[in-house]
Amino acid sequence: MSTADRREQFAAEARSERPDLALLCLLLAAEADPDLDERAMDRAQIELDRLAGMLPYGLRGGRQWASAVTELLGGRLGFHGTPADYDRLSSSLLHEVLRRRRGLPILLSVVWLEVARRAGAPVYGLGLPGHFVIGFGDPEDGVVVDPFAGGASLGAGPAELAEGPRTPARTLDIVLRILNNVRAWASSRPEQSAVALWALELSLLLPSHPASLRYERARLLVERGAFREGAAELEAYAEVVAAVDTGAASRVRSEAASARALLN
Repeated sequence: MSTADRREQFAAEARSERPDLALLCLLLAAEADPDLDERAMDRAQIELDRLAGMLPYGLRGGRQWASAVTELLGGRLGFHGTPADYDRLSSSLLHEVLRRRRGLPILLSVVWLEVARRAGAPVYGLGLPGHFVIGFGDPEDGVVVDPFAGGASLGAGPAELAEGPRTPARTLDIVLRILNNVRAWASSRPEQSAVALWALELSLLLPSHPASLRYERARLLVERGAFREGAAELEAYAEVVAAVDTGAASRVRSEAASARALLN
C-alpha cells in the first residue's frame, strides 16, 4: 500500500461513523515503519483478538473487569511502562507496544481498551493532564486503573479524577493526542523533522483539529527547505487568520514573503 493510499484509508476511517481505534493507530504506525504492511496490521489485530480471548467468561461489573484485565495484561503478560519509554518513538507505535509490551501511557491504554472491548467490557479512556488512564464500569463511579503502572488502581485517584466529571475520551481525541506525542518527541530532535511532518499531516486529516497545525506545518516545510510549498501554506493560513486577527495575518504574510525570497 502506498503512502497516499494509506493516508486515504486513514482519512476515511477517521470520518467513519465509528472509527476503529486500533486500525487508526496501526495506519499511524505505518508512517514510521515501512515494514508494517497490511498483513502485519492484520497480525496486530489478531493479537488483540487473541489477548481478549484469554480473559475469563462471565465477568460482571467494572471491578471484576478491571481486576481480570489487569491480572492478564499487567500481571501475566507484563505490559507496563518505564521512564525510558518516553525516549523511544516505538513507544507510540501500537504494533511495537504489542511486541515489546512497553510504551507510553496512552498506547498501553489503547492495548487495554482494545483487548477489553473485544471481550465485551464496559471500558473507556480518560485523558488527564500529562497522563492517560482507563476506567471500567460507570464513568461516574467506575474503577480507574493506570496501564503504565501495570494496571495499578488509582483508587480515589489524582485531583483531576476527584474534581470530575469523568468524560470518556473519544477515539479521534486519542489519535490526535498520540500524534501530539509523536510531534513532541520529534520536536526535540531536529534530525527527526520528517517524523514531525508526517505527524502533522495525519493530524490535519482528522475531521477536527486545531487550525494552528496548518501554520506549524507551513513553518516546518520552510525549515526543511520546501520554500515554495511552505510559503503557499503560510499564505493560505494567513487568509484564514485574517478574519479574526489582521495583525497576525500580516505577520504570517511577511513570513511567507521571507520564505519566497529564499528561492532566489
